[in-house]
Amino acid sequence: MTPGRQHTGSRGRWDLAAGDAESVLAEARKAFFVMAGVLAVLWIIQIANWADHYQLTYTYGIRPRDITSLPNILTAPFLHFSWAHIEGNSGPLFIFGFLAAYRGVKKFIGVTVLVVLTSGLTAWIAEPNGVGAGASGVVFGYFGYIMVRGFFDRHIIDMIIGAIMALCFAYQFTVLLPKAGIGWQAHIGGLAGGVAAGWIFRERRPKEPAKPAPVTGATRLNFPRTRPGTARKPGAPGGSSP
Repeated sequence: MTPGRQHTGSRGRWDLAAGDAESVLAEARKAFFVMAGVLAVLWIIQIANWADHYQLTYTYGIRPRDITSLPNILTAPFLHFSWAHIEGNSGPLFIFGFLAAYRGVKKFIGVTVLVVLTSGLTAWIAEPNGVGAGASGVVFGYFGYIMVRGFFDRHIIDMIIGAIMALCFAYQFTVLLPKAGIGWQAHIGGLAGGVAAGWIFRERRPKEPAKPAPVTGATRLNFPRTRPGTARKPGAPGGSSP
């Protein structure tokens, strides 16, 4: 078996890694440029938003339980309230986004759509009156996805990455607790969406072909025995020729 190549056994088998090194590196390169592009878009929007005194945020942010604001769950992650707000989100967004995308950008798009919806809908339903915006719900979505992906995909390397991220960014869990001025509801919704994405977008492996049943005494065929040099007479079972 080629080192680093995925096993093609049953779905319960654990793998050290998925895919050969060349394909993983190619996807990681794509993931880097995708996340660099996302950050560039966020900062361009932030400059325009700041120049307009953050009117974009108040116009296209989430207003809880306002039906006309429901489509804004798709725009709110791109908007922030201040430079400190976007600076605090940019680093974790790039790191978690890259780690979520390096196994495949196509799957990453599906994960992103799911966590945007779950974090935005949770904020729209559960947050108090006001306006909610920011990419932190998506950050928590990627965080949750990274932590469980290795378990659902049966990849040891991704399990290690998830454990390291959980330990290094354990302080992030403090903003899941109710606190004034923080949209913790969106964080919880994003985290739940990320865990769900780990299951929904898990790697589905082919099952091993069924093994033939072992031959036992009950299924063994019993053939009549003959002595060397003898033969059966046609029509006379058990008899032998003189």
